[in-house]
Amino acid sequence: MQRPDERSSPVAGASSSTAPPDAGAGTDDTLLAVRAAEGDQDAFAALVRRHAPVLIRLATRLLGTPAEAEDAVQDAFLSAWRRLPEFHGQASFGTWMYRIVTNRCLNVLRARRPVAPLEAAGEVAAAEHATSPARITEGRDAVRELREALGLLSAEQRACWVLRELDGRSYEFIAEAVGISQEAVRARVFRARRCLTQALGAWR
Repeated sequence: MQRPDERSSPVAGASSSTAPPDAGAGTDDTLLAVRAAEGDQDAFAALVRRHAPVLIRLATRLLGTPAEAEDAVQDAFLSAWRRLPEFHGQASFGTWMYRIVTNRCLNVLRARRPVAPLEAAGEVAAAEHATSPARITEGRDAVRELREALGLLSAEQRACWVLRELDGRSYEFIAEAVGISQEAVRARVFRARRCLTQALGAWR
């Protein structure tokens, strides 16, 4: 079966709350991906509906705004639709999409002008503040402060910290998603923790 071009792809609107019931309910992701690679739009739409919510949550954490997050996930699914022949099931479809979304968000973050130089956050030992940045995520004021603090980080530091502290991903997973070594991931997470602790400590 010939695959349609992206103008007729099943991505647009597939994650809408008004979408019909998941035609792929109960079907394994890998099988749906195989069918989608053969041109089955319903199969790919089922994958989109199944995975879009968690991916939009990830993208919102990385980018800070729901609108940008939805655009990034939309672009990621379009990219996945074109790249389905590359998916061979070595990792789960969800993990594969997680990496595509992370890379798309990294590109968006790198294109931004930094809010402030990274050095503006200063140097501080983590023990100087009892409040862990990972715990300051409750309440609208705390979320706003965390979003502003994340703006001080580089794209890679922000991605590594979000994936590690908020999503609980392994260093190995983050290294592959971001495209750096595990040692570099550890260094970026450590640096991000210090900067966020300093920034949030000052605001609070």
